[in-house]
Amino acid sequence: MRKKIRSYRHKVQYYETDQMQVVHHSNYIRWFEEARVDFMEQIGLPYKEMEEKGIVCPVIEISAKYMRMVKFGDTVRVRIKVEVYNGIKLILSYQVISTETKLVHCTGESQHCFLSEKGKPVFLKKEHATIHEMFATYATHAKKKKEEKRNED
Repeated sequence: MRKKIRSYRHKVQYYETDQMQVVHHSNYIRWFEEARVDFMEQIGLPYKEMEEKGIVCPVIEISAKYMRMVKFGDTVRVRIKVEVYNGIKLILSYQVISTETKLVHCTGESQHCFLSEKGKPVFLKKEHATIHEMFATYATHAKKKKEEKRNED
């Protein structure tokens, strides 16, 4: 069952800023990771639990587009969405949104794969059906396909 995922909230700390109190660009990538960990907890699959099952989910590519500055003391929400999931590859998108202005300050994307502790690829659909279903439930493309099928009927 798909439950609504709430955005991850983050209050900008002083150490995350430069001399002008503007957030250093590297911190957005950290916020993406914090949002990803929070997302996995919300869907019922904490990273620790997945790793206890012998599955790791490394970042294989990440990008960010910076649109507006975020400053010390600001609070942002990081909205996360599963863009692509096929049992082997996972692509997540992120939006960093000011809680005050509601403007998007940064967007990004991370790509992941699933590996065993020994570094061998893991096909979740075959090897971990429950985990596969957790990700598949939130995949944007899967949702669109279900809607298209419903519209065909």
